[in-house]
Amino acid sequence: MSALISYLIFPGFLFSLVVGGIGWWLERKFTARFQYRVGPPWYQTFFDIMKLFLKETIIPKGASKILFIISPLITLSAVIIFNFMLAEACFLDKSFVGDILVMLYLLIVPSLFIILGALSSRNPLALVGASREIKIMLSYEFVFIVSLIIIIIKSNGSLMLADIINNQLIHGMTLKSASGVIGFILALFYIQAKLGIVPFDAAEAEQEIMAGTIIEYSGPLLGFYRTAKTLLYFSLPLLVITLFGQVATSNPVYKYMALSGEYLIIILLISVIKNINPRLRVKEILTFFWFFLFPLGILGIILAIKGL
Repeated sequence: MSALISYLIFPGFLFSLVVGGIGWWLERKFTARFQYRVGPPWYQTFFDIMKLFLKETIIPKGASKILFIISPLITLSAVIIFNFMLAEACFLDKSFVGDILVMLYLLIVPSLFIILGALSSRNPLALVGASREIKIMLSYEFVFIVSLIIIIIKSNGSLMLADIINNQLIHGMTLKSASGVIGFILALFYIQAKLGIVPFDAAEAEQEIMAGTIIEYSGPLLGFYRTAKTLLYFSLPLLVITLFGQVATSNPVYKYMALSGEYLIIILLISVIKNINPRLRVKEILTFFWFFLFPLGILGIILAIKGL
């Protein structure tokens, strides 16, 4: 029974969904304030998702039906498993050898099946979105791997999230070091691109290709995609906090207060980046990740090796 509660309620699916929904709402609220608007109420994200599950699913004519249907299901499943693993490591101190690599794999799966779902729809705009997503994915995923290499070096080569957390509890948060700051910057832009937020939203670009990769999705199938994105609004900032900003304290109240504060800061940073930048073209995104962030990551690796 306790395992079922931890998987379904805390720190499992329900808790992740609620916090992720509030995080998404905060990002929208910050954006509204930047634009001198009031913004949506706090429950709007949840209503938007529930509304999708009450609508009809329309499968486009000529689509590969099996792949079209299973793509959002696999996407959501991978995100749920990733959330379980991360939440257990952060809140229940459960980890296993190489869990960082497994988490990286689980984070790649949603992008792959968003691409496959778009390709299966046979819609020309979806194909354009899929083509863009492939190119963008090859840039931000590699930069995130560089960020993880910095963390692994700082943690004496350990691939266990528990060891990374314990290392920060002993020596202080990774963000206090120069290499840690670089790794955090890489991870922050990774979140921005992974969630498809401006300026890295070229794959969906509603004003250009009318939602691109998900243009043909509707009803519960689109709801699965939206639920997965909501969960990522919780887990991606939490992952970055765990890797770079773990507070050295044994007091659970102070720990959760610090996590909440750091989470709000990351959501605010995401919103600021979104609102001070225009949408980048695919070429500009690739240039930014490969020719600016990647060399910066190499510098971070060198500094990490030197213990800085």
